[in-house]
Amino acid sequence: MSHQIDIFVALQRVLPKHLLSRLIGTLAEAKQPWLKNILIKRAIATFEINMQEAVSDDLSSYDTFNAFFTRALKEGVRPIDADHNSICSPADGVISQSGAIHNNRIMQAKGIDYSLHRLVGNSSSAEHFRYGSFATIYLSPKDYHRIHMPLSGKLTTARYIPGELFSVNDKTAQGLPGLFARNERLVCEFESELAGKFAVIFVGAMLVAGIETVWGGFEAPGAGLVRETDFTEQNLVYAKGEEIGQFKFGSTAIILFEKNVAQGLDNLQPQASVIMGEKIAVLG
Repeated sequence: MSHQIDIFVALQRVLPKHLLSRLIGTLAEAKQPWLKNILIKRAIATFEINMQEAVSDDLSSYDTFNAFFTRALKEGVRPIDADHNSICSPADGVISQSGAIHNNRIMQAKGIDYSLHRLVGNSSSAEHFRYGSFATIYLSPKDYHRIHMPLSGKLTTARYIPGELFSVNDKTAQGLPGLFARNERLVCEFESELAGKFAVIFVGAMLVAGIETVWGGFEAPGAGLVRETDFTEQNLVYAKGEEIGQFKFGSTAIILFEKNVAQGLDNLQPQASVIMGEKIAVLG
């Protein structure tokens, strides 16, 4: 198994990941009905996508493959936990790792951790979470690909950090140290009366055709230098469960909390399935 992981990671190191992602992005935006319908049908069959949950199961209603991939769900199929003190999963997927942050180190996989400061890209911001807690959620191609708020909060900062586009699946997480702090990502920081400061991080990956937020629009892969935007004066407040962005292919969302805020994240089991809106922890 270890040998297979080594080969899988080695192949990714030499692949032109940004070029491949741009090509996939172009293909996914194609509007020729025959092409996008073939792509959609193949995706549904290959990944066993449940179209009964989608607002529309009519393939002709999706202009592009990306429109299908970021499809909205019917009202009520992802109820938001109503407990005032609950922290909800921001996405559908599986738990990669979760639990305590130990002095600036976050668990990536068994025996592998990485730098919180490098992940966040700002040492001052990272200090808030040095002894806090986290959860990393992997979204596979079959999953719903919109990201929602784990609890209510006001957006203060969004920081786009360019980087690699390695796959973020379990094999790569086990074989590539610092994976999530190497890939392109968007770090979204919030403030909450109930939870203090917390962050939702969109991590890009190979073949991901982009990250999009409700406040900033499309963040193109390979878009250049670190870009940090201060939103403190704009009063952008989002409720628990409210949509804040989407991936244009499978990837990973990471949530960070300050010390003694989120209770129960260490009880989540790696590879356990979660759905957006379900309770994954409670406020301490």
